[in-house]
Amino acid sequence: MMFSRLANRGGFTLIELVIIIVVLGILAAVAIPKYQDITGEAKEAAGRASLGSLRSAITIYYANQAVTTGTAIWPSLSQLETSGSVMAQGMPENPYQATANAPDSIVTGVTKGTIVGTRGGWAYLASTGEIWPNTSGAGENNW
Repeated sequence: MMFSRLANRGGFTLIELVIIIVVLGILAAVAIPKYQDITGEAKEAAGRASLGSLRSAITIYYANQAVTTGTAIWPSLSQLETSGSVMAQGMPENPYQATANAPDSIVTGVTKGTIVGTRGGWAYLASTGEIWPNTSGAGENNW
């Protein structure tokens, strides 16, 4: 009587469990490389968003100056650094710049793609209104 109850119990065999483990291993091997560079993609998206908001604010300032004063001028570096003057809040951080190197600050730029000093998340050329990341991260100077 005891043996007949044990023989009718359902369950997985060792071979079925091994097959399931192998299938899960194959799925993991395919999925992990897809998510390997998610940090880099997030950094790039944050950098592009910050740069876009900076460029928009600078352009709006330029247009406002043209309308209100009759003379279109780009904001100065000190105006960019002052909250509420060009940007409603403070400077956004450059995600490619180390925290110790002031990623939310701005320096006077010379040529796009040329890094100025070791500090400053953004480089700005006030004569043309151009702004770009002050870092040598992957490709962001082409944004």
